[in-house]
Amino acid sequence: MKQKLIICGVDEAGRGPLAGPVYAAAVILDNKRPIEGLADSKKLSENRRDKLALEIKQHALAWAIAEASVEEIDAINILRASLLAMRRAVEALPLRPQEVWVDGLHCPDTGLPSRAIVRGDSSVAAISAASILAKTARDAAMLLLHERYPQYGFDGHKGYPTAAHIAALRLHGASDVHRRSFRPVRELLRGI
Repeated sequence: MKQKLIICGVDEAGRGPLAGPVYAAAVILDNKRPIEGLADSKKLSENRRDKLALEIKQHALAWAIAEASVEEIDAINILRASLLAMRRAVEALPLRPQEVWVDGLHCPDTGLPSRAIVRGDSSVAAISAASILAKTARDAAMLLLHERYPQYGFDGHKGYPTAAHIAALRLHGASDVHRRSFRPVRELLRGI
């Protein structure tokens, strides 16, 4: 009988926000223990994501979560920082995959055969699982940042450029967790 390929699904969370790190997760699912209800994390309720994240951590053959910092995002740009977080997640896996399948158009440089799959978070279970772990980890991190910087409302918008976040930025200025390379923050710092 032919051995099944060990595929690792990879996705990121937090490319669009004006604050906080970008997160990535890598997941190798166990075909003998399927997880019902996996989907793109953006299409799931927060409660459903949290429940699925626990199931993924319990039933996956391997999983890892990594991040790239605000400083890294500002230094190398958000795309490269996302790929860096993805590479870190794959490298942190306790089991080495044979292939890396990534949501989107770009693959991190892992030294492993890789495939970019547009909308993979909706069509490939392992990528959906990675999407859920990355999103729940980033949301948890933003709740911790809210405790340090309650004036920005990170618990609500999670750093995304909502009207409330922009208003808070104008009122309080940029914190050390805001991405200075992102236009709304850059313009605020320049006084535009």
